[in-house]
Amino acid sequence: MSEKLQKVLARAGHGSRREMEAWIAAGRVSVEGEIATLGDRIESDAKVRIDGRLISLKSADEVICRVLAYHKPEGEICSRKDPEGRPTVFDRLPRTKDSRWVAVGRLDINTSGLLLFTSDGELANRLMHPSSEVEREYAVRTFGEVTDAKVQQLRTGVTLEDGPAQFDAIKAAGGEGINQWWHVVLREGRNREVRRLWEAVEVQVSRLIRVRYGMIELPKTLPRGGWIELPLDQVNYLRQVAGMNAEERSLLGMDKHSVARAKVRSAKVRRAVRKHKSAGTASNGRKAPTRTRS
Repeated sequence: MSEKLQKVLARAGHGSRREMEAWIAAGRVSVEGEIATLGDRIESDAKVRIDGRLISLKSADEVICRVLAYHKPEGEICSRKDPEGRPTVFDRLPRTKDSRWVAVGRLDINTSGLLLFTSDGELANRLMHPSSEVEREYAVRTFGEVTDAKVQQLRTGVTLEDGPAQFDAIKAAGGEGINQWWHVVLREGRNREVRRLWEAVEVQVSRLIRVRYGMIELPKTLPRGGWIELPLDQVNYLRQVAGMNAEERSLLGMDKHSVARAKVRSAKVRRAVRKHKSAGTASNGRKAPTRTRS
């Protein structure tokens, strides 16, 4: 049975469906020697090339959906390559065969915390769609006076340049003087939305950490720059949120190959700990508060 070209490419992990549509529109994809166009459908045995390179296509039954949880440090960007040579969130991810990791959303360069990656571009595309309404929870350190009136305003809504916005939940989490910690929750991922909401009530954000995506929490033991692969139940939670069928397989089994991969993951996390241990405190020397659920 034929399927849309961009869907097949996304499922095989070459990028999100939106990325694949952009590549097709730019003439980077060919099918059987002909430049592909949006709307093309292909069979499973089609010869597809990206930038002239023959790629591997897999059926839905052959693809194993994998998801990584990554603890993004401040200072990394969410692009694959940067003309300025800045580090990217893809630099330390494990290599995959015949596919690549697709980020589920983005965090700006000054934001740290939980960032998910998946080998299934279709899953990433659905999770990033506004209709998914997945909760994102952030720990926020603010600088400036936060009155009860401002908190109420953030709950009821403010007007940003791209439309009205509000926090679905906001809860105080400690702090001293005009430096306060808060936990906030929203269900959309507009660019710099958390920061812009606070700025709309004349409060600056001095530190921002994503601590939860849906029911997936940032593991307390995961160092900045470290990653772990999510178990099958958490992968299927995300697939359920995205309206997709459950995955029945995982690479986290306990066969000898999986044990070897686990050792490699542990070694990479230990290296990340050593590399980032000096960044364990905030710029003013105070640690972030213990995470709580809003």
